[in-house]
Amino acid sequence: MVRRIDVTRADGVCLAAWEFTEQTRGARETRADPGHSPEDTGEAGERREPAPGALLLHGLMGRASHWAATARWLAERHRVVALDQRGHGESGKPPGGPFGREAYTGDAEAVIEELGLAPVTLIGHAMGALTAWQLAARRPDLVRALIICDMRAAPGAASQRRWAEWFAAWPLPFGSLAEVRAWFGADDPWLERPDPARGDFFAEVMTEHPDGWRPVFSRRQMLAIREGWAHDAHWDELARVRCPTLVVRGLDGELGRAEAQEMVRVLPRGRYAEIADAGHLLHHVRPESLRAVAEPFLDEVLAAALRRE
Repeated sequence: MVRRIDVTRADGVCLAAWEFTEQTRGARETRADPGHSPEDTGEAGERREPAPGALLLHGLMGRASHWAATARWLAERHRVVALDQRGHGESGKPPGGPFGREAYTGDAEAVIEELGLAPVTLIGHAMGALTAWQLAARRPDLVRALIICDMRAAPGAASQRRWAEWFAAWPLPFGSLAEVRAWFGADDPWLERPDPARGDFFAEVMTEHPDGWRPVFSRRQMLAIREGWAHDAHWDELARVRCPTLVVRGLDGELGRAEAQEMVRVLPRGRYAEIADAGHLLHHVRPESLRAVAEPFLDEVLAAALRRE
């Protein structure tokens, strides 16, 4: 079951956080009771230790629902929250921003603190992974462990114009979700070969309008968001991450093996994993393969935490 929790930032942006639970205690809340999880109280009313928190952060153009398969298995042992980040999903999309790195790390920090998730396991894909490791570097007290899914430490600045041209090529509005799946899964000029799962990914970020189907996000805002991190290298922040960190890449993804292994070397407690049958959207397309590499890592993290207690 999934319930929505709204977290409103000081700048007025309302963030939609989605908690994956076995039982829903209400369709919607404006705030959670900090430190309280569905496992806190047993059937007889006895107090239980709260489940360790996990926060899932999607990438550019993504949304929280892309983590559904991962959230379900994580919820067996964690209190799992997936966040629609600002400008995405059902979260606020302020016309003038802010959309800088400080806004995104501040949003994740606010959700962790208001929902009582710390010390949290952060799992991020692409832009969400960058947000996760920047927060882990800035607030090590909040973060127990980190999983980075297919995000480069040095994205490269030359791609912004290419992205603008790609957005302009979208044949909006689409007449149906079938057309969405067909274009992003087969007809998109960025594709080297057909990829139906990519079509499914983009179908989840479309919404129906009177004239057809359009993205839930603003393409102009996506470019502005990407502008905030695409031009910089982020090695120094990786070096400041003190928690156990797993770097995961898809064999056909955007993060190359050499750069991923250098990220692991720079991280004080880094590890490396590779998913052979996945590309950039590994968390959405191959959630079972992500589980195969992530679950043993998280088991070790939880076991170490129990030993310290």
